[in-house]
Amino acid sequence: MSDGMRLTTRELLELYGLDDHDLKRVVEYGRIVLPRMGEYVQEFYSWMATQPEFELYFSDPDRLARVQKLQLGYWDEFFGGRVDDDYITKRREVGEAHARIGLSLPAYFAAMNVSLRLLTENLYSGELAAGDYAATVKAISKLLHMDTAVVVDTFATRTNRIIAEQHEALLEMSTPVTEIWADILMLPIVGFVDSKRAQDIMTAVLSKIAESHSRFMIVDISGVAIMDTAVANHLIKITKATRLMGCICTISGVSPAIAETIVSLGIDIGNIRTTATLKDALHLAFAETGVRLETVK
Repeated sequence: MSDGMRLTTRELLELYGLDDHDLKRVVEYGRIVLPRMGEYVQEFYSWMATQPEFELYFSDPDRLARVQKLQLGYWDEFFGGRVDDDYITKRREVGEAHARIGLSLPAYFAAMNVSLRLLTENLYSGELAAGDYAATVKAISKLLHMDTAVVVDTFATRTNRIIAEQHEALLEMSTPVTEIWADILMLPIVGFVDSKRAQDIMTAVLSKIAESHSRFMIVDISGVAIMDTAVANHLIKITKATRLMGCICTISGVSPAIAETIVSLGIDIGNIRTTATLKDALHLAFAETGVRLETVK
């Protein structure tokens, strides 16, 4: 039920086998337990106080009072038996709220399990026939499971969105393609380069070339942790791709150790231009772009 594939209210009801008879039983049971929700709150938060999340999220009395009020509103809607689009939207808002504050899913599952026990056992006064009680607990469980699924789906969607945004931010930091001079771009690569990062680097480099129309690219590898066949091949692909964009690429920072490794691995670097230092690469770039530097005495 991810974004773009969320089930409709009708589809959710069908998926969890909830019909009008079930919802009617939920409403009738609500008449039994809703007048006793003060007891529910007391027992629920007595249990909650034993959990590590309590001090983290509910230590402030004002916040605790707000949460309790929202929770009572939740159960009023639950036992109202009106499951429509507005009902589902409010359940998704619960998932958004839990993801926003960082409440863990195991804690949420445990809380819903405790709530089910309190509502169907502790607050039950025994006035229903055994068969009616069993059917009612089954109906309540189905609706609670549907609610939980909607909350968890929304929680996961928001969490994945946050992770994707963080990945984009890390990508920008790990592939800082910078225009250091007119027509000259530079990318320092630091750390380990795997297939995923190599693809991210190529995407960032080609996007920057297309944006700036630069004619010269310097990729500095003096900070690369390991140089093996895979890393070397990734670099070769990047230089070939830049050439297709009309940009000349130079690999700088080729240390004696890296040069020895490339030779021992038998890697053919073809027509790729390399320099030992970033300074040498800059001199090549300046010469290529017609920049003349004069020393001020």
